[in-house]
Amino acid sequence: MAYRAPVRDIRFILDHVVGFAEVAATPRFQHATPDLAEAILDEAGRLCSDVLAPMNRVGDVTPARLENGVVVSPPGFAEGYRAIAEGGWVGMAARPEHGGMGLPISLALSVDEMMSGACLALHLKPLLSKGQIEALEHHAGPEIRALYLPKLTSGEWSGTMNLTEPQAGTDVGALRTKAVPNGDGTYAVTGQKIFITWGDSDLTANVCHLVLARLPDGGPGTKGISLFMVPKFLPDAEGRPGARNSLRVVSLEHKLGIHGSPTCVMQFEGATGWLVGEPHKGMAAMFTMMNNARLSVAAQGVGLAEAALQKALAYARDRRQGATPLSADGTILDHADVRRMLATMRAEVFAARAIALSCAKAIDMATATGAAEWQARAALLTPIAKAHCTDIACQVAHQGVQVHGGMGFIEETGAAQFLRDARILPIYEGTNGVQAMDLVGRKMADGGEAAFRLIDEVQRGAEAARARLPDLAGEVWAAAEALREGTEAMVALPLNDRFAGAVPYLRAFARVLGAGAHLKAALAEDDREALARVMIRRILPEHAALLAEAREGAAGLYAVGSDDLAA
Repeated sequence: MAYRAPVRDIRFILDHVVGFAEVAATPRFQHATPDLAEAILDEAGRLCSDVLAPMNRVGDVTPARLENGVVVSPPGFAEGYRAIAEGGWVGMAARPEHGGMGLPISLALSVDEMMSGACLALHLKPLLSKGQIEALEHHAGPEIRALYLPKLTSGEWSGTMNLTEPQAGTDVGALRTKAVPNGDGTYAVTGQKIFITWGDSDLTANVCHLVLARLPDGGPGTKGISLFMVPKFLPDAEGRPGARNSLRVVSLEHKLGIHGSPTCVMQFEGATGWLVGEPHKGMAAMFTMMNNARLSVAAQGVGLAEAALQKALAYARDRRQGATPLSADGTILDHADVRRMLATMRAEVFAARAIALSCAKAIDMATATGAAEWQARAALLTPIAKAHCTDIACQVAHQGVQVHGGMGFIEETGAAQFLRDARILPIYEGTNGVQAMDLVGRKMADGGEAAFRLIDEVQRGAEAARARLPDLAGEVWAAAEALREGTEAMVALPLNDRFAGAVPYLRAFARVLGAGAHLKAALAEDDREALARVMIRRILPEHAALLAEAREGAAGLYAVGSDDLAA
């Protein structure tokens, strides 16, 4: 069975769980009517199911390659990218003054999910352009915006971000790339960057690199870093790609997955660049792009999990293996353990999708209203969505292989590709450990106030469900109360003790949010109750063990010495 975009589930969550109508009721997004939203999701679903999905396997078995210094894309990727660009999908959330649609992030993220489920390797290209568009909209000067944004929004040009260097990963402040003024308003950028997704391409007329580098007077660490636009081809006076810039692809990384997406080692050798934003304030500008990318990576996780689930379900419906409790010659779907795996996978995907779209809604409401409470909620939910949705992608893809049994270990079935492709997502855009530390650190600098508001909301939803679903409502309310107590304990801990328990705390938070989403769904539609019971009765109980681990602190970890870790 080929991937089919889950339009119905996305629309249900937007309408009945997230409350997208509140976004469409704002003056900023009043054009995002129900009819328009339905049309966009339906059309994107057709594109993903019929055009992009067939390329997923092609990109895996026929990877991108480097020939004579130029990246050659997998067969069919050019046609797929053209369909994305010509359909206006790159500029969905971009501002209309530069050719964008100005639509809410909630809708754009829904499309991101479907495209990622259809063909993640290809979707990474427009995804990075979207992040660059947002960074330029917020931080670039008028000349750069006027030149680059229309080209990026139309998909004629594409964008990248260049942060990582061999010695500077999470510690971006250790970078060595330099930018020296040329005396004419431009800068000569010199250095090497690694892990640059779609750092080169034969799909677009130009590739626009946002590069972090240090000016001669830039101090040490992240506070001395500036951001530069460094295009592959230097635009001429009319904005057309002209002379080749002094940059090149040194090599492509040999990766576990996403083979169709070229991950480049880039060398800049006095390449001409233009400053974006203020000198020494590059990290603030780049974080705009990174935060955009973090939520988009969450959508990638949901999309991949959905695709892995669809493949596993199709196999389970078809594979006959012995007598089952329901039939003398049934399919493996009738076996209790296989049903357990698939029901758990579906419950996990639903919960992850709801968390990602809740974060998107918070961003939309913050944009539309400027309210501090929505801004705080968006900030809190971003690391939860990024980390949890990508962890779930790996978990669901792993279970997908297990459902296939021995056939899942055979590459020809395609189940293994989802597991290989998913594994990068918990690493992308700040590892999930970094996301968890961000949650318990900077995002709780308010003493947990934003977290408590979210917990209050889950409990109000549980109270509203008590009359119809008293047992499920009670369990969700109690879990939210345990999360409240765990949050109070976490806020009281010294920072490094928080960090030691950050990952289980984030997962516990996501468990409670996911259960609350399922409870809302069951109230809205009776057919959703069975899945809600899987989430609340079988998965939610993890929260207690996770919160116990979160409180444990760091001392026990440091008591384990390096010799204890050796064989």
